[in-house]
Amino acid sequence: MSLLQAVLCGITYWLAIGNLPFVGLWSLQRPLVCGLITGIILGDPVQGAVIGGTINLVYLGFMSAGGSMPTDMGLAGILGTAYAIVGGLDTDTALALAVPIGILGTVVWYGRMTFDSIFVHMADKYIENEQYNKIWRANILYPQIMCFIMTVIPCTLAAYFGAFYIQGVLDMLSGTILKIFQIIGGLMPALGIGITLQYIFKGESRVFFFLGFILAVYSGLGLMTLGIIALIVAVIYVQISKETVTVREDD
Repeated sequence: MSLLQAVLCGITYWLAIGNLPFVGLWSLQRPLVCGLITGIILGDPVQGAVIGGTINLVYLGFMSAGGSMPTDMGLAGILGTAYAIVGGLDTDTALALAVPIGILGTVVWYGRMTFDSIFVHMADKYIENEQYNKIWRANILYPQIMCFIMTVIPCTLAAYFGAFYIQGVLDMLSGTILKIFQIIGGLMPALGIGITLQYIFKGESRVFFFLGFILAVYSGLGLMTLGIIALIVAVIYVQISKETVTVREDD
């Protein structure tokens, strides 16, 4: 991996968690998306999407409530994909490496939340001095500069130096230990799907879960077609539910 590629990975990480409009927590942070972009940076977008999608399975049930961050799936997606492509790792091994990287990435998130409190008091000073035209500095400019430093630099260093050493470390491991990594990585998607089912496998949604499973397995339809069918069914269901509620209110 070249230094330029490592820097681009770091910038991708900044965009993923920087809370910028139209990018970040609800789009680029997802391992499938940032894995694809990392693959483009490294010249292998298909493999990047495959690895990122595999890592994404673990975070299907991801929730961030009240500003808490249980894991940094953006960093997991970027570095996990980068290490896998550069080191020639299979998806299971890459996944086993990505998950602890994501947990380590929470240090960046909570560090940002801690230091951002400084800018809140800075904004209070601007208000007290009636310098309202400067509030945007404390709200946007300074926090983003700090976020850029706290994300780009460590991610760049981790991508640049880690990519060189990852294959050597794996070569040092015995076949048994490496097999354990692959087994752990293979089990993690099932864990992510299981967590997700806790939220969607409830009440009336259960029948749609089984319907989708049957269609996906036995219909032979592509993902795009299945997605369109799911959208149509969802719209019809919402319309029927609204009509039922309206009838009950009229009664």
